[in-house]
Amino acid sequence: MHKSSLYPWLVVTMLCMVGLLNYLDRMMIATMRSSIVSEIQMTDAQFGLLTSVFLWVYGFLSPFAGFIADKFNKSRIVIISLLVWSTVTFLTAYATSFEYLLATRALMGISEAFYIPTALALIMDYHPGNTRSFANSVHMMGIMVGQSLGFIGGWLAEDHTWNFAFNILGSIGIAYAVLLIFGLRDNKEPDQTATSVEEGDLGNKPRFFTVIRYLMTNKNYLKALFTWSMIGIVGWVVSGWLPTFYKEKFSLSQTMAGVYATGYFHTASIIGVLVGGFLADRWNRANSYARILLPMIGLCIASPAIFIAESSSVLVIAVACFMLYAFTRIFSDGNMMPILCMIVDQKYRATAYGLLNLFATVIGGAGIYAGGYLRDINIDLGLLFRIAAFLLAVGALSLYLLKRSVERNKTG
Repeated sequence: MHKSSLYPWLVVTMLCMVGLLNYLDRMMIATMRSSIVSEIQMTDAQFGLLTSVFLWVYGFLSPFAGFIADKFNKSRIVIISLLVWSTVTFLTAYATSFEYLLATRALMGISEAFYIPTALALIMDYHPGNTRSFANSVHMMGIMVGQSLGFIGGWLAEDHTWNFAFNILGSIGIAYAVLLIFGLRDNKEPDQTATSVEEGDLGNKPRFFTVIRYLMTNKNYLKALFTWSMIGIVGWVVSGWLPTFYKEKFSLSQTMAGVYATGYFHTASIIGVLVGGFLADRWNRANSYARILLPMIGLCIASPAIFIAESSSVLVIAVACFMLYAFTRIFSDGNMMPILCMIVDQKYRATAYGLLNLFATVIGGAGIYAGGYLRDINIDLGLLFRIAAFLLAVGALSLYLLKRSVERNKTG
């Protein structure tokens, strides 16, 4: 641990702000669509491609980005990642063609892919004990606040221009990256609480595909990967289709449907991620499997909450149940990296999380497409949410099996 007991929390605070900028920069383009399209002609499909390209590049590069983070200085990778994507954000303001915008989104995907696995691994390095889940959850809170502040892009675009929005937010990121050079650094002390995990014969300097093979033959990691994939599908489906569900089932205006689907929902998620991190750390003092059990309990609550919300004809009940889903499902987000610390060798944590990112992005995107396909063939959204409730229950079962497996390994 660093000489100052406050420095590990300063690291979390610094990364929390980076996480906020990370998601704000990637989300705001969606909120200024009208301003951009009015100056740069493109079809709806082309505008959608701007986000798709970002996600494809981001997702597929995440495992390799995590591998790089595991091999080199994590704090420097965070700073370089922030500096590059902020510079790209700044330069996006000068786009005059669809091709230019597409290139900037691809570059954003490359640079941002290096951030999340690296930052979470760095937080784990500084929080090896009973603060691990809460520290991770505070960082996740920053990410979620960044998501909810995406409207700032549309606001700046309306009050000024969309170019101004990219200029100002890119400049903030560049300035913050310069500040981090003087404040953010790696923890050189080894994690004394790291779980001893069988590595196999990887050698002193394993190659990328050697590490991927190690992970994909780790049965406990595969259980975590399966759980994260189920959660990813449900998360993308609910966030993508909840406004439409409210609008159609309860005959709400687009504005009010959006308020219920985002304002109430994100508030419950932000509170939930902090509560989940805090409870997991407290419970972990008495039960070393708490970081697996709490997300499992959260999914066991979130699953019927979706089912009741979908079935109810009373708006208040539907909103309350979806808020309960948002509050409890998010326990998994705050504890997934701490779970990886229990089942994956310390040297490969960032790679492991990067691989989770890849599967969540690809499978989540497929889930959104499947939802659209079901809509096209006139399948009610209620069925989609019932499937989502079932997938969360399967995810909870997977976590239970993971806990049993970890327990057997520890006692065996």
